[in-house]
Order: sequence, then C-alpha cells, then structure tokens
Amino acid sequence: MRMPQLVTDPGTRQTDRYEIVAPQQKESFVDSTRINGTGSLPSPPGYVGRDDDDLFRQTLNQARLSTVALVSANAPIWRSSAPYEDFSHGGYSWNNDIWGGRGAGPQTISVYADNRWSVWSNQPNTGGIKSYPHQAFNVGKPLSSIKTLTGSFNQDVPSGGAWDTAYDIWDSSHQNEIMLWTNHTGNPDGSGNVKPISSQYDTSGAAIPVYRNVNVGGANWNVFVGSNGQRVISLVRTSKTDSGTVDIKGVLDWLKSKGYFGDINVGSVQYGVEITGSAGGANFNFKNCSVTST
Repeated sequence: MRMPQLVTDPGTRQTDRYEIVAPQQKESFVDSTRINGTGSLPSPPGYVGRDDDDLFRQTLNQARLSTVALVSANAPIWRSSAPYEDFSHGGYSWNNDIWGGRGAGPQTISVYADNRWSVWSNQPNTGGIKSYPHQAFNVGKPLSSIKTLTGSFNQDVPSGGAWDTAYDIWDSSHQNEIMLWTNHTGNPDGSGNVKPISSQYDTSGAAIPVYRNVNVGGANWNVFVGSNGQRVISLVRTSKTDSGTVDIKGVLDWLKSKGYFGDINVGSVQYGVEITGSAGGANFNFKNCSVTST
C-alpha cells in the first residue's frame, strides 16, 4: 500500500480529499466535515444558488428598467443650438432666438415637456441683449373677446450674470410690445446691470418709470415706456420672484384704460429670458410654465 496522495480537483484551489490506492481496489474517502445536513456538499463561499440567482437577475432587470424610465423622463424631446431654431408641440412653440449677432456666444435650448424646458447659455459680459430663448403661445384674438388670459411660471435661475426673465406679449401688427419682468439682475427702479427700454433716463443712466408701484395682474409693478422700432411697455415687478401666476388679461385691460392702445388683436404670448451676459455658461430651468386663455 502506498502512502496517501493529495488530490487536487480541477478548477478549485485544493480539497481535503485523500485517495488510498490498493493493488486491486480503489476507495475514496471524503472528509465528514464537508457534508451538510442533507448529505450534499455545502456551497463554497460566494456561491449563488439557482433561487438566489433568479432573484438577483429579476432585481437587476427591474433596476435596468427603472434606469431606462428615469433617463427617458429626463431626456429632451427636442434640443437645438442653432440661433433661430424653433419647435412646436402641444399648442406651444419654442425658439432658441440668439439675435445678438456676431457678439453672441453659444446657447442650447432643450424641451422636455409642454410646460418644462431649459437653456444653457454662454454670453460675454458686454453691452446689449444677446438672446431671448423662449416658449410661445399664440392667442390670435381681439382683446375685447378674451375672457381670461393667464400665465404661470416656476423657474431656477443663476445668481450671477446679467439677464431678465419676462413675458413678451405682441399685438398681431407688432406695433405694441408689452413686457412683464418677473425676475432680473437689475433693480426694480430701473437701475442696475439690466434696464427696461425707456424714453427717459436719469443722469446715472437709470430708466425712469412713468408709473410706480401699480397693483395689477396680481402683483405690484413699475411701468416704463419707450421705443425700439415699436412701442415697448415694460412692467417690472417691485419684488422679484421665480414662481407665480400673472393675470395678463388684467394687465392689458389696464394699459388700454391708460390709452396706450385700443382693442388690439393679441398675438403671441412668450415667456423666456433675455440674456445680456452669462460668461462661462449658465443654466436657466423653466420647470412649470404655461399660458391659458378662454
């Protein structure tokens, strides 16, 4: 009889099995400590059984589906970096509207849903507005036939730069432009690094309002009037905000009562951001913006 020989199983490091070889007989012995209660070898450390494996695969597939759903929810339905590229969906349209000419920098607009969009813009800190990326809703009715016209907004904006978020409302003849500033990096009194168009400026360069602290449309405003090829009437909120609702019909009726125009045909109601400077790039996220009219 030969001495016991160490036997190594292929694919394993080493087992506790020894083999005794006799001239006419071979008998294998397995260490009893390797036998579990059912008479089978226990799973080695790190081994995953069939039931565990099936559960793991099911969990992994669910995680993959959740990830795909999350990516789909966050993926834009349209995106563009072209200067005047536009897109229409669900009764709204969007335009990248980089109209600042050669002095303007790169900008990308992304639309995620009918009420949710964003823009990244990198504009040099030089004078003059470079762009007005915006969402638009066409009304196409005389003011007198409009029962309600309401805008709602909710947004995230950068703390720096030079910009204003505003409604831009046009009559169909483009003779009147009405702007409603909701937030901006300037000052409500017409001073600062962004100013509304005005026919009068003081010695410091600040625009002079024709009306102050007017309560209309659900907020208080300073009112500025000027010209930019057409009459421009700008209402600047006396308190800045990144969310709210504006009674646009109420504002237009008030302006009509002041004699600025008659029964105009209300055309496009736009909401977006006029960007003068955003050096290095800035994100503007419009999380819930809508216009409704009856």
